[in-house]
Amino acid sequence: MLTVRLPAGVAALYAGASLAAFAAYAIDKSAAKAGRRRTPESRLHLLALIGGWPGALAGQRLLRHKSAKPAFLRLFWLSALANCAALGSWLWWTGLA
Repeated sequence: MLTVRLPAGVAALYAGASLAAFAAYAIDKSAAKAGRRRTPESRLHLLALIGGWPGALAGQRLLRHKSAKPAFLRLFWLSALANCAALGSWLWWTGLA
């Protein structure tokens, strides 16, 4: 079984990006309901790509936002997969995995 302890800085990056992603989903959901200017989907995907995909996933599930749009979800999951692959590669190359 593979066990990895993330460095505190990496864990903080993921926590911060996840909070930012969840907040972006909440703000976008509110804007959609009120007919205001929306958050660009590219920004939501960028937040997922840099490590905020757990918060983005929580936003999709808890807020029921962007959860029924297949094209968006495909790119979201590609972003999450790319992030996980990059993290795994970094952990392997640094000898932390």
